[in-house]
Amino acid sequence: MIRRFGEVFQQGKPYRYRPGAYAILWNGRSLLTTVQEGSPPELQLPGGGIDPGEHPIPALHREVMEETGWIISNPRKIGVFRRFVYMPEYGFWAEKLCSIYLALPVLRRGAPSEAGHTAVWISPENAARTLGNEGDRHFVKQVFKL
Repeated sequence: MIRRFGEVFQQGKPYRYRPGAYAILWNGRSLLTTVQEGSPPELQLPGGGIDPGEHPIPALHREVMEETGWIISNPRKIGVFRRFVYMPEYGFWAEKLCSIYLALPVLRRGAPSEAGHTAVWISPENAARTLGNEGDRHFVKQVFKL
């Protein structure tokens, strides 16, 4: 059974299945996160949707680079959760299957290439309180035993 966080499934809503890969990026001192512009802005684990036919690991590398400007190494899957959520940037309701990885940020190549994202380093304790969704907060708390 996959754990669910956030909104409850609502019968009759046209959910689109949206698998994604997200990373807890720890450099030994801080976590690399991303802030997505919006009203209000949202602190997130870097990552995002896996395109049709794409493997989760290349998707994770691509999404982290787009949202943070960083290259990562040694991604290791630590869990998965499900969310039912409206995605305003795409204009649809989604059933998101979020795979969470622990990885190392190894090289900053530049600024985030995806518009509306800013890379931010924060403490695990701060991330456990302020990440924008309950599933991300849950996995940060597990990894850092908070």
